[in-house]
Amino acid sequence: MKRLLLMAVTALALAGCNYKEVEREIGYKGKARINPWLAAEQLAGRMGRETKSVISWTAPDSGDAAWILPATILSNQSFIRQTQNWVRQGGHLILLIEHADAQTNDWSDHALPPVLEPVLLSMLEGPEFHLDWHKDSAAAAISFEDVSFKVDAKSGFSVALRGGTPGVFASVGSGKGRISILTDGRLFRNRWIGDHEHAALLAALIDSTGDQGAVGFMRGSGLSLWAMMQLHLWPVLLGLGVWILFWLWKNLTRFGPVEAASVPSETRGYEHHLEALGDYQWRLDHAASLLAPLRERIVELGQRMSVSAGRRDDDFFQFLADRASLPRERVFRALAETAPADPAVLTRTTADLQQLLKVLQNPALS
Repeated sequence: MKRLLLMAVTALALAGCNYKEVEREIGYKGKARINPWLAAEQLAGRMGRETKSVISWTAPDSGDAAWILPATILSNQSFIRQTQNWVRQGGHLILLIEHADAQTNDWSDHALPPVLEPVLLSMLEGPEFHLDWHKDSAAAAISFEDVSFKVDAKSGFSVALRGGTPGVFASVGSGKGRISILTDGRLFRNRWIGDHEHAALLAALIDSTGDQGAVGFMRGSGLSLWAMMQLHLWPVLLGLGVWILFWLWKNLTRFGPVEAASVPSETRGYEHHLEALGDYQWRLDHAASLLAPLRERIVELGQRMSVSAGRRDDDFFQFLADRASLPRERVFRALAETAPADPAVLTRTTADLQQLLKVLQNPALS
């Protein structure tokens, strides 16, 4: 009842609090949430182009007109060789540097810098391009084939044709095809492609080859293992660290040694066990039932031995005392005392009886 009353009071208190609703945009739903190039694909489709959408490396076909992909995808010599052969045959490679990977969150300010492999850098740092990976760049317009397109591009990197002015965009012919580099990939993503003339720039890049082949979009990720660990492993390590701290707090001693639940008994020797047993028997019936069989056996063996030794008429208690090397008074008390006065006496009496029995059963010991 008290718990229900407490819950009711808490609910009333919360209902009376002032609050403010804040609407925050966190992203798209459906296909647009998992495919950042969905709007660009639809644009290419309205241009009458066949589109291809893949999530991992797929070599371009000879009939494909253009491929748009994150530069981090080209992470080894095999991918680069296949791409270069396709470009020489007439394909248009559009490389996006920043904000191009599929896992990039368009509504987050935090993003890891792209990791470009040396094989890709050696391909781009040829006689055509000059790359500057440590210089911020921004552009309000991009010129392509003598046409200026209004854009809003910002990037942490810059690119330029050899001898040209660094910026966010550069394009050059290669064989029968073309290679274009855009350092800010956000221009073609779902959230920004409708801004300014971003869509018009993409359409111009697609139509630049004059080929009516398919347009491919690759939305995979080329993150290195270390970059993936930086991005995804820290929550696991944080949880593991919390669990380890909790385990240490639970199992290690705190504020000095932990006191045992029960103090171990010090009576661990045989004599102590014998004394404890004697104490128990004495409290039951003063050990009369325990001592009676032992006394009867000693008297029986003692009488036989006294007859055999020719001392039948001698003092029986003295005879036994001589055999066991005990005082006569202790022998008399051990055999004649009906009930020991306390557990200590019982222990001594039992020890004397055991000594007498041992001597009588082994005459050679006397």
